[in-house]
Amino acid sequence: MTLTRQSTQASPAEVVAEWQRAYTRRLLVTDLIVIVFAVYGSQFIRFGTTGTSLRIPGEGERPEILISYAIVSAILAAGWFTSLAIFATRDRNIVGAGTAEYRRIADASIRVFAILAILAFLLRSEVGRAYVLVALPFGLSLLIGGRWAWRKWLLRRRAAGTFLHRAILMGERGKSAHVAEQIQRDGISGIHIVGAVTEHGESSRELAPGIPVLGDYEALDRALREARADTVVFTGADTIDPRGMRELGWQLEATSTNLVVAPALTDVAGPRIHARPVAGLPLIQVDYPEFAGRKYAAKRAFDIVVSAIALLVLSPVFLAIAVLVRRDSSGPAFFAQERVGLNGERFHMLKFRSMVVDAESQLPTLLDRTDGNGVLFKMRADPRVTRIGAVLRRYSLDELPQLVNVLRGEMSLVGPRPPLAAEVERYDDWARRRLLVRPGITGLWQTQGRSDLSWDDSVRLDLYYVENWSLTGDIIILYRTSRAVLQAQGAY
Repeated sequence: MTLTRQSTQASPAEVVAEWQRAYTRRLLVTDLIVIVFAVYGSQFIRFGTTGTSLRIPGEGERPEILISYAIVSAILAAGWFTSLAIFATRDRNIVGAGTAEYRRIADASIRVFAILAILAFLLRSEVGRAYVLVALPFGLSLLIGGRWAWRKWLLRRRAAGTFLHRAILMGERGKSAHVAEQIQRDGISGIHIVGAVTEHGESSRELAPGIPVLGDYEALDRALREARADTVVFTGADTIDPRGMRELGWQLEATSTNLVVAPALTDVAGPRIHARPVAGLPLIQVDYPEFAGRKYAAKRAFDIVVSAIALLVLSPVFLAIAVLVRRDSSGPAFFAQERVGLNGERFHMLKFRSMVVDAESQLPTLLDRTDGNGVLFKMRADPRVTRIGAVLRRYSLDELPQLVNVLRGEMSLVGPRPPLAAEVERYDDWARRRLLVRPGITGLWQTQGRSDLSWDDSVRLDLYYVENWSLTGDIIILYRTSRAVLQAQGAY
């Protein structure tokens, strides 16, 4: 595994460094424009074009000091911009994916204004409240919005094949295949796997579709050169001991090749993972999922407040849909179906009726025509669906009455898909963990394919949610659901 430094043309590491610098410059300029606009915009909103000054009272022999708000704004903008740098909000390891980038921006912004408040208190000066109350939320929203917009731009560039890390997987075949599947499924990591080196290097067999095996571990140097890769993802190998890993790191350092170690942790979100260096060992502590306590109480409170407000606001919509359903076909406007909820308890889930009244009795004649995933029955052109029902299903309007289930505590706004009793009877131990939390009106399955998902993918997404849920994650899922519903993705 001896690696030599190449000097003929720009190395893969230099190519990556160049696009990272270019992307960082875009973020830097955008941040500066946003901060100046937010600070001076709030000054204009509060004070207009008058030359208002901040008054710092005198004390003892010290005279009173008047500072123009234009200077105060300049100092605040400079401090805010510096804080973003101190908190490494443009760190190449966090930009473009995950929530760490947004969290750091929020931390940096809030602390700057906290320091401003402390200084104002110590100097007994009254900073304009409206000035602060406009600048902070306005600027923070614009900063996060700007980063979000650049992230969307970055994803489009990556989809076009640029701004990517070209990676070689290194490790035992089974472990590397699993890591490859996870990375390819993610789609937004910016890691493009160009090949793999495995314990035996069976070059005649691809590791996964589109990922050739380029040789054994000794072929790593050649594989990196030929594939022009800038990253090695180490997936695990029993034949490489700690000394060999250290030497590998030194050798990759010689060519500035990134080394990423993929631990044997699957579907564990970042907030549950904590690094604990002990005696030179990079130990990783994994927190258990939370199914009780203050965090869970906050989720329930959020469900109650949002569902109650939604039911109140949408009551005219409920009335209109109910009238349309009744006029379109004979039968009641609502349909109640028994589902299995938290800890296996059964409840009746409410929906607007989207099928003919005798839909259940017609089901046996349609089972051989299913477009479902092998467990759930789904038809893209189900003859039982009414005309108005097709529209309701396309935009998930038939699910709105489940807000009543949320208010009653039988469901949550976000959670696993509520299963039928017949499905639960076929659950294995893994799938049964879906019942550890309340089922949801929406969830990860709703934002990543809906009816187009396979059964295994549906279970995987639900289990990921159960293991890693958070209130912030719920809000993000609700936002993504609105987009998926408007685009009618996977709905039938």
